Amino acid sequence: MEELPTPVVVAAAGLLGGAVLGFTARYTRFCTYGAIEDAQLGGDWRRMRAWVLAVVVALGATQGLDAAGIIDIDLSVHLRPQFTWLSLIAGGLIFGYGMAMTGTCALGTLVRAGGGDLRGVVAALVVGVSGYMAMRGLTGMLRFYGLDPVMIAFAERGDQGIDALLGLWTGAGRPFMRALLSGLIVAAGLWWCFRDGAFRKARRHWIGGIVFGAVIAYGWCVSALLGADEFDPQPFVSYGFVRPSGETLVYLMTYTGASVNFGIGAVGGVLIGACLAAVMRGEWRPDAFDGVREMRRHLIGAFLMGFGGITMLGCTVGQGITGLSTLSAGSLLAVAAMIAGSLFGTRVTIEGSFRAAVFGPRLTA
Repeated sequence: MEELPTPVVVAAAGLLGGAVLGFTARYTRFCTYGAIEDAQLGGDWRRMRAWVLAVVVALGATQGLDAAGIIDIDLSVHLRPQFTWLSLIAGGLIFGYGMAMTGTCALGTLVRAGGGDLRGVVAALVVGVSGYMAMRGLTGMLRFYGLDPVMIAFAERGDQGIDALLGLWTGAGRPFMRALLSGLIVAAGLWWCFRDGAFRKARRHWIGGIVFGAVIAYGWCVSALLGADEFDPQPFVSYGFVRPSGETLVYLMTYTGASVNFGIGAVGGVLIGACLAAVMRGEWRPDAFDGVREMRRHLIGAFLMGFGGITMLGCTVGQGITGLSTLSAGSLLAVAAMIAGSLFGTRVTIEGSFRAAVFGPRLTA
C-alpha cells in the first residue's frame, strides 16, 4: 500500500466502510426517513431507536478515539467557529422536505440503486447534480451570498462544539469534561434505546445501529491516519453522501483531470454493499416509476436534497450521525430542522397539498 497514492488508499478505505454501510442499510432496513415515517404514521419507534443507537455508538467511539489521541476531532468541519445558523436551518428544512418527497435520504437513493431500483438510480443522479450545483454552480450563489453570510462567529470560544458553547469547560480540562459529557449522552441514549422490549427483540435494528455508529468512527480514524501524508494530505472526514455523490459524477466524467477521494470511494462501496445484500436476499430487481406523478415527485425531492444537503453541510448520515459524533451544535440544529422538514413533507405528500397539510385533519396511522 506504500506504493499507492494516498488518495487511492484513502478511497479504498472509504469503499470498504461504504460497502458495510450499504449492505447493512439494505439488510437491516436502516433508514433515517423510514424511522421518522414509522414513528409519525404508525407509532413504531424501533427504527428511530436504531438511528439513535447509531448516533450514540458513533459519538462514544469518536470521542474515545479523540481522547486517546488517535484523531483530533477539532479539525472537523462540523466544529468550525463559523456557526452558519440560517444555512443550517434552511438547508435542513429543504433537505427534510425533499427526503419526504423522495421517500428516502441521499444514502437511501444509493441503497435503492444498488438493489436495481431505477427510481433510486435517477434520484441518486439528481442528488449528485443538484449537490454539485450547490457547491460550485448556479444554486451555490444563493447559498454563498444569501444564506452563509448570516452567521455567528464563535472564535472566542474556539469552535461550535456543544461543550464549548456551554462556556463551562476550557483549557486543559476540556478533553476530560468533553469525555464526561459524551459518556452521559451515550448512557442516556443506550438507556432510551434498550428500555423498549420490542426494540430489544428486533435484533436486526439494533445490529444495524451498532454497525452504522462503528463505521462512522472507522471513517474518522482511517481518514486521519491514512490521509496524513506530508506531501499529499487528505481531508479529515467521515461518511456523508450528498457532496460525495456530486464529486463521484464529476470524477467519472473527468477521470484524467480529477482525483479520487474518501467520499467517492464511499459512494461506490454503498452501491456494491447494497447490491450484494439485495442479491443475497433475492430482492434485486429493476423496479421503475409507477407514473409521471411519482417520477416528478422523486425528481423534485432529489433536487431539494442535493441543495439542502450542501447548505446544511451534510445529510442524514453526514450531519445526523457523523456530525453529531463531534458534539457539534450546528449538527444538532441541522438535524432538528431536517426532521421538521420531513414531518411536514410527509404530511404534504399524504394530504396532497400545502393547504391541506396546514389546515387539514391530523395524520392517522
